[in-house]
Amino acid sequence: MEAHEKDLLARLASENPELAEMVARHQSLESRLEEMNHRHYLSPEEDLERKKIQKAKLAVKDKIQSFLESRQG
Repeated sequence: MEAHEKDLLARLASENPELAEMVARHQSLESRLEEMNHRHYLSPEEDLERKKIQKAKLAVKDKIQSFLESRQG
């Protein structure tokens, strides 16, 4: 995400509760993913969870990107 998009995202999130919720969800998933990525070993169940988190994070990022694109015209 480019700097102007991050600025726009921060401004719009402060004005739009739905976007703010998506941003918070993305940050939460990012934190969980970072935690898992710092582990030396993941059980098969944990690895599956990590993959689910990655997919969910990407889905939220896509929604945020669509929202931003709709605002940029």
